[in-house]
Amino acid sequence: MDHHTTLRTSWDRNADAWTTAVRDGAIASRRLGTDAAVVAACTRALAGRRAPRVLDAGCGEGWLARALATYEGAQVTGIDASEALVARARAADDAVRHDVRYEAVSFETLRADAGCVAGPFDLAVCNFALLDDAAAETLRALAARLAPDGRLVIQTLHPWTVDGPYRDGWRTETFAGFDTPFPAAMPWFFRTLASWVDAVAAAGLRVASLEEPPHPETARPLSLLLTCAAA
Repeated sequence: MDHHTTLRTSWDRNADAWTTAVRDGAIASRRLGTDAAVVAACTRALAGRRAPRVLDAGCGEGWLARALATYEGAQVTGIDASEALVARARAADDAVRHDVRYEAVSFETLRADAGCVAGPFDLAVCNFALLDDAAAETLRALAARLAPDGRLVIQTLHPWTVDGPYRDGWRTETFAGFDTPFPAAMPWFFRTLASWVDAVAAAGLRVASLEEPPHPETARPLSLLLTCAAA
């Protein structure tokens, strides 16, 4: 299988392990600041908007969509290529009665079909979700679904904290550092900081805000967080 197929199938195979890790707070960087940072960035982007439409692109088991659904009047849609993760997101929402609509939609479909998951959205967010080598194309598809004054929030691994050669290319995540065993390794595409900025520009967007949420003890960046607007 190629990288794209392996990436998609790995999420279905890892759905149980990933859901457990997220809901049990087993991912240190999330506990230390990345979860709070992306919620804060989204909340700032929504400030002053009434009944905003929100798209969580690559929603996984749905934790962020559920968090954003608490914003007054927000209408939240979560999409993910993994039907297994979408099923877990729906089940969690049924349990807490959040009003979020989930759809099993891949980024490939989003890029190819302009009528799929139609906007306009006041906010789109990709939280550690842009994992393949077509980030610019996916961002362009999301930008086309934004309202004229909409915002796109991206959180990803900080390129300066990732081991290995500092150049764009495919890597492999084995999840060896997790307490919960993961059935499948996951290919993902590493980008330099310049490559991220270029991808945003290629999508017809500009970086309105760049944040580096710090580790509370070492002050090293836990992630790279970009809030983007129309160029």
